[in-house]
Order: sequence, then structure tokens, then C-alpha cells
Amino acid sequence: MTPLAVTAWTATSAAGAGRDELLIALRTRQSGLRPNDFGPTPLATWIGRVAGVDECSLPATLANWDCRNNRLAWLGLQADGFLRRAVAARDHYGADRVALIVGTSTSSIGATEEAYARLDDDGRFPADLRRPIVHTPHSLGDFLQHALGLTGYALTVATACSSSAKVFAQAARIIAAGIADAVVVGGVDSLCGSVLFGFNALELISPEKCRPFDPARRGINIGEAAGFALLEKDGDGPWLLGYGESSDAHHMSSPHPDCLGAQLAIDAALERAALPPSAVNYINLHGTASQMNDEIEARVVARTFPQSTCASSTKGWTGHTLGAAGILEAVITLLALEAGVLPGTLNSVALDRACGPQIRLENVTAPVQVALSHSFGFGGSNCVLAFGARSAH
Repeated sequence: MTPLAVTAWTATSAAGAGRDELLIALRTRQSGLRPNDFGPTPLATWIGRVAGVDECSLPATLANWDCRNNRLAWLGLQADGFLRRAVAARDHYGADRVALIVGTSTSSIGATEEAYARLDDDGRFPADLRRPIVHTPHSLGDFLQHALGLTGYALTVATACSSSAKVFAQAARIIAAGIADAVVVGGVDSLCGSVLFGFNALELISPEKCRPFDPARRGINIGEAAGFALLEKDGDGPWLLGYGESSDAHHMSSPHPDCLGAQLAIDAALERAALPPSAVNYINLHGTASQMNDEIEARVVARTFPQSTCASSTKGWTGHTLGAAGILEAVITLLALEAGVLPGTLNSVALDRACGPQIRLENVTAPVQVALSHSFGFGGSNCVLAFGARSAH
């Protein structure tokens, strides 16, 4: 593929608002996880909760979209001056020539939960939540399109935990097809009861801080995040060099036992980037701390990449942010390219026997020219992104 410049990028999570706070948390190994205090009957687990979401107010012109997920999106737009950069791109290219592609797995389902909990005497949603737009999967995309003043191509991607990684692949295709000159990509997912209790029903929630790739791992911690990037044909900044996508279609919640889907996505990303595995300096792994996902990802990394490649999961800083995991971890990957900080695997004290020498517990400081970000979602929806400090062409 023709590389695309990542000219602006940001993320807000439990580890901090914006790139500077996130980088400090990574450097100092300060986790954003905290004991669960979400909802009227909190589960006994740890969560990655973003500060300030509940207190945030949307501008009056955007009040119709008010819900927790869109407030988190609004907070995320403020960080690193991203809102200003996106508006500048709109003014430069035209409102109909900047596409918007965002990923989410829950959208604003929290508002729908609240509406059902507060039905009026006639069994209808309460008056303040009779706003259909906040009860649709495209609530986030519609909100962002209005917030940014964009009028062109807009798409919401919902492919579980790979959602906001796949937005980069969609953006590359949209630009290559001539549909847009630039694309705002992103992802937002906020905490809600459906997610916390749903994953608990699957026996995937850990009662302690998650420990990716540790033989004593007990499951995931749920987090929330908002992240965005601006992709253009040229410009300053790091580059999207390639992407790879695949679908296991093996099981609703378990990856293919022989790593076939993950391997296909990795191979496709490297092929599009025209790079061998030996060129990869760092990999941000999906690494959720669930039993099968970690084991299978560890095996595919061990057999594909040289010992010199550093790899880690950063879920111990942020929790698993579901549909926002792809963009959040892409931002962490871009920070590794920019700052030479290769985070380790926080909270873990040992490594599963399936792990090769690539997976590190401790941080490493080293120059990075090429880095990958893995996102492997439920249903076997896989996406791998390849980023470079400079264009490979």
C-alpha cells in the first residue's frame, strides 16, 4: 500500500489525558487501574476509569447527543489539540473531503441501560432519554460528524476488540479509492453494565489487576478510552505502512487454536508494508490476560519474529478498552516510535511457557523504526497495523 502520514494523534484513558500523560505513565510504570466503583452494584474487579467523564458537559449545540460515551469522545477530542487539527484539515480539504471512520463495540448502550432502568409509568423511556440517536450503534459517528462539522463519508466499525484498529485499514482504502483526501479515525468505548456483567458471565473478569502472559493470570480488567488520529497522503509525523485483516470464524470467543487468523493478519500487514519480520522493533500485543488469547498470541509471536524484537501488552496500564483498544494501543505504538519507550508488561511477574524471548516484562529504551499493533477480537476478527518512523517507499 501507499503509506499514509499520521499527522495528528491522541488518546485519553485511565492512564492519562493525552500523549504526555500517557507517556509519563508508561515511563514510570504507573497503572491507571483502580478497584471497581462503577454502577450501583460493582463487581469485585479492577477497572480503567477515565477521570472527568461524568462531570463533562457537551456544548449546547451538541446536547442532543449527550450520553457517557459521547462525553468521553468530547474529552478525547480536546487532548493534544486534536479538535483544532481536525477542523484545520476540514477547512483545508473541504468538509465533504475529510472522511470519518470510528470504531466502538458498545456505542452509547449505557444510555439505553439507564433508560430501561427509569421507564415511566407507561413503560416508555423517560423524557430526557427519548432521543433516538443515542440508542443506535452509529451514535458515536453521528456525534463526531456534527462535532467536527464534516459532511462526507462517515462509517462506524463494530468488530469487537479490533474495531478501532480496522478503522486504519478502512481509511487506507477510502483514500486509495479517491473518496477522501484525509480521514479522521478513532475509537471510543465507555464503561457500562452490559460489558462488565457480560464478560463476568463468560468468566473472563479478573478479581485482581490483570497480568497478561503471566501463568497465574485470571482474566481481564475492563477499561474505557477515546482516541483519534488524522491520516493524510503526506505530512510530518509517523507513517501507517501497512495493515492486515483476517477472520477466524472459529468460535464466538476463542481464537483459532493454531493461530491461523492471527498469522494471516500479521503476514498481510508485513506484506503491505513490504517488510520482513526482522525489521520489526516493537509489537504492542493484544494480550488481554485471558487464558487462550494470551497463549495463542504468544505462540504466533515466538514462531514469527526474531529474539531481538520487543513485544508487550499494555493492558495493565489501561485495562481492556474493547472497541477503543485498537486506537489506544496504536497511539502507544506511535509513542514508542516517537520517544523510544518500549513499555513492558505491567503487573505480570512471570511469563507463560508459551512465550518466547520477544515478550518483555520490563520497559526497554531503544530507537524504534518499525512497530506493529495487534488487535484480535471476539469471533476471530483480527487486525494488525504496521507503523514506521518514516515511509518505507
